[in-house]
Amino acid sequence: MGMNAVYRGPEDCPSVIPVFPLPGALLLPRGQMPLNIFEPRYLAMVDEALKADRIIGMVQPDADNDPLANVPRLYRVGCAGRITQLAETGDGRYLITLIGIARFRIEEELPLVNLFRRCRVTFEPFATDFIARSGENDVDRAGVVKALRDFVNAVHVKVDWRGIEEAPNEALVNALCMMSPFGVREKQALLEAPNLKTRAEVLIALTEIELARGGAGSDSTLQ
Repeated sequence: MGMNAVYRGPEDCPSVIPVFPLPGALLLPRGQMPLNIFEPRYLAMVDEALKADRIIGMVQPDADNDPLANVPRLYRVGCAGRITQLAETGDGRYLITLIGIARFRIEEELPLVNLFRRCRVTFEPFATDFIARSGENDVDRAGVVKALRDFVNAVHVKVDWRGIEEAPNEALVNALCMMSPFGVREKQALLEAPNLKTRAEVLIALTEIELARGGAGSDSTLQ
């Protein structure tokens, strides 16, 4: 598909995609993720994506990996994003922005060819990801906002409350999940939640657990 490709369902997506293993990085459908690319293998990955569908699969290394393993095992579920912005820096880096398309399940990792990892994937289990704002009416918005307010009060960060009030449920829940300060396992639980309602419930529960432990770290910022 070309630069102006529209992904309406699993059938529009490639079956083989490059994957970018990055712990703690959570991309969700229609979410925006800025990335600073500087390693040669990932520069090559971006170059390859630009020649094809402009798609990169964001996936976390499995939290239970052997720390001595040369090639970390990946979680089976990630989220594909499309490169919508790219800038080259004077020192050889790429600054890119991905827009989330849909989640995928890894069926098979392919042999290494150009330094970066590639996987055969299926988008079929996540067909509803292609439908914008699907399941919004089922979200406990008041619960999400309360959890956010409690979190903000605990860690003393500033939040654009007007923006929160105006955001549709999907954008609100997914943005809060993506910028949350949780660990790899928690981020994966948010990613794998079957629908928006469940994702919001997981977000509320994780926030309550974090607050019960004494709040998140001081580096937490919600912008």
